[in-house]
Amino acid sequence: MSFASSDLMARHEAAGPVVLPQQRIDPKVARPASAEVAVTYTVVVPVYGNEATIPALISRLATLSHEIDGGFEAVFVVDGSPDGSLLLLRRLLPDSGLQSQLVTLSRNYGSFAAVRAGLAVAQGEYVAVMAADLQEPVSLVEDIFRELSTGEYDVAVGVRTARQDPAMSSTASRAFWAFYRRYVQKDLPAGGVDMFGCTRQVVTELLQLQESNTSLIGLLYWLGFRRAEVPYERQEREEGKSGWTLKKKLRYMNDSIFSFTDLPITLLITAGLCGVVGSLCAGVAVFAAWASGNVQVAGYTPLMLVLFLLCSLILLALGIVGSYVWRTYENSKGRPGAVPMHHERFPALVANHG
Repeated sequence: MSFASSDLMARHEAAGPVVLPQQRIDPKVARPASAEVAVTYTVVVPVYGNEATIPALISRLATLSHEIDGGFEAVFVVDGSPDGSLLLLRRLLPDSGLQSQLVTLSRNYGSFAAVRAGLAVAQGEYVAVMAADLQEPVSLVEDIFRELSTGEYDVAVGVRTARQDPAMSSTASRAFWAFYRRYVQKDLPAGGVDMFGCTRQVVTELLQLQESNTSLIGLLYWLGFRRAEVPYERQEREEGKSGWTLKKKLRYMNDSIFSFTDLPITLLITAGLCGVVGSLCAGVAVFAAWASGNVQVAGYTPLMLVLFLLCSLILLALGIVGSYVWRTYENSKGRPGAVPMHHERFPALVANHG
């Protein structure tokens, strides 16, 4: 299917927290019967524990690359995957007919750092990000690129209309994103964002935000720009087990809250004001009781309870303020979000004639 490529934005040099070492080209890839074409569309795929779905993913992306009117590439970022994903990608990509890049990180940094590493090397004027588990259909990439290529939008996000996940997982996800939308970022779709695409301009601006311990989706929505929502139905996982555990969700929520909202400080101030008002009321009541002669002997238990409560509130307040201080300190270090260990290119094979 052909896209109407209108008024491509001028290419900006992406400056971000990921600094790539000198590219290492696999000698198996350097073949005479290969060629790289100018890239219009790039798909970034973070890889962690996805060995079972990689063959199907490469096949579907290769098919899509032949249907799109314009240069297409895939950027795979192996984020310290413990399985054989890296070796499988190195074996399949040279003969896949898919122009691609393979970035290997030095360890596991997390999916958002891996995505940023992929965005840093992406060459397309339009860049999409998708997971390697195939729960978001590859056809959604086509729909996202179609929206972006109209020139009317700078960002396109996939919005779930339905999901084929287990009931408990689905319920937990809805609760998670409901809280996120209510208290963190109200513009997010109800089901959250697992897949998005954007123009070269947005990629450049996104990579210039060199924050650590933050949310990539949160940064994307903080930037603004013209957004389009593309509906899709989330598929049931074909292979493997999701790495999006409750611990990672809570960490993601924590990063989002402290990076994009002052809710903890607001709650702390509110609790402090309520405590002051309560203390004044209690003081008036105690003074009235003392003045009327109703106070006999000061109780030990109430005194200890008050001390425990005050100490707990002080520790909680210090923890909240400390979280902001720690994040400021982390950002002041200037460390890269991820350290690439290898960067390989795989040109698309072309037929030999003569």
